[in-house]
Amino acid sequence: MNVEITAATTDDRERLAALFELYVYDFSETLGLDVEEDGRFRAPPLDAYWTDPRCHAFLIRADGRLAGFALVQERSRLTGDEAVRDVAEFFVMRRYRRRGVGELAAGWLFDRFRGPWEVRQKAENVAATAFWRRAIGRYTNGRFDEVVWDEARWRGPVQRFDSTS
Repeated sequence: MNVEITAATTDDRERLAALFELYVYDFSETLGLDVEEDGRFRAPPLDAYWTDPRCHAFLIRADGRLAGFALVQERSRLTGDEAVRDVAEFFVMRRYRRRGVGELAAGWLFDRFRGPWEVRQKAENVAATAFWRRAIGRYTNGRFDEVVWDEARWRGPVQRFDSTS
């Protein structure tokens, strides 16, 4: 399968918002989320991805078809360290899961932004934790550490590694 990752542009705002709604839907069962009265899930504001030079939005395509997105921030959401890259959000549509699309996209991101990384998952999202452990483990040849963060700002596993190693 041919996987392509491209930077999202301002022309992609609606496309990214629509994909984000699918992403929130995926979390609805695990996190107990409901739709609003208009039948839609609400996405958080994504404006920073077009205004803040430390925030980056990407679209993921598989065989030319839209397959997901990745949001990266150049700042730890846990410690504020600006040298750390953070996978803020990452989504691959169900059709493309378990076909290598997510792992290829993750590796592309890690190569694009060389340096220290943190990848966080909600404690309830067991499938995401399994995916990230596998993807990061293969990318780093097992050279990563994992901590369980349990503070107000985050609760769940966090994989940490350096993509320059």
